[in-house]
Amino acid sequence: MMQRAQLTESHCPVLSDEVIGLLNAHNGGKFLDCTFGGGGHSEAMLHANGENFVYAIDCDPDAKKRAQEFSLRHKNFRFYRINFVEVQCLPLPPLSGILMDLGVSSFQLDEEWRGFSFKFHAPLDMRMDNGSGITAEKFLRTADERDLTTAIRDYGEEEQWKKIVRAIVENRTSDAMGHGDTFAKFVANCIGKPQPSGIHPATKVFHGIRIFINDELNSLEAALPAMFDKLAVGGRLAVISFHSLEDRIVKRFFNAVAGKAIDRFDGRSHMDRVAYGNIVTKSPVTPSGREVENNPRSRSAKLRVIEKIHNSGGAK
Repeated sequence: MMQRAQLTESHCPVLSDEVIGLLNAHNGGKFLDCTFGGGGHSEAMLHANGENFVYAIDCDPDAKKRAQEFSLRHKNFRFYRINFVEVQCLPLPPLSGILMDLGVSSFQLDEEWRGFSFKFHAPLDMRMDNGSGITAEKFLRTADERDLTTAIRDYGEEEQWKKIVRAIVENRTSDAMGHGDTFAKFVANCIGKPQPSGIHPATKVFHGIRIFINDELNSLEAALPAMFDKLAVGGRLAVISFHSLEDRIVKRFFNAVAGKAIDRFDGRSHMDRVAYGNIVTKSPVTPSGREVENNPRSRSAKLRVIEKIHNSGGAK
């Protein structure tokens, strides 16, 4: 059995100070961390005010183990191992703040057996919950061209998608499809040129495949209104995204909840737009140069926050 690798980078919660400030966590209340991961954001919420209570969820079985250890140090904490799309089922009180951090955790990236990274010669997995769904390797070996195109062109936003999709279809039985490092080299050979800023040429392809096999965009669209419903009036929902498609979904939802045009094609009259929330961040908050230097994985993070002004019974 493959041994779990030592962490190569410490766990760094992204935009932690900004999240705590924008959620008004220093004022006290009950909060929900929707992607517990390594517990960095949960810990920051608890430290912001000694009276705070934090609920946390994560579908990753390893996160549950970390949460069990975390709960021994923090009495005002409760963990549920579920996907955040299931939040409506939880018996939570009206919440002061909710955080959705949509990024892959450092633990998932750094533990080679999880198969998220192109750095390791490890089975290509990429499942958030490695107890269900299909692996990235199986997807590459069995998906039709339409699904490969959706993953690589639409979700990965890779310009050279045609060349890569064609090469995958023609080489399904290749050993290159089985491991992170070999598939990354396969993609790099397809693209045939270095990327700007030192970004690995397989980065977009890996992102797109991960989003597809975990159904991340549909899950996000389903979860946002459920999260907003869980807020108390005056409570705030904060979302950290790392991908333009995620950020677009969040922006559209926030605009809809705030009674604004969803996008430039929104033909609804002003009378049909009802505001249930106020957008706190007029433009997304991004990491400082110092944070990016200390934690390069934060470089694409965007934080948006909305405050609930009255109950809607569900925002669409």
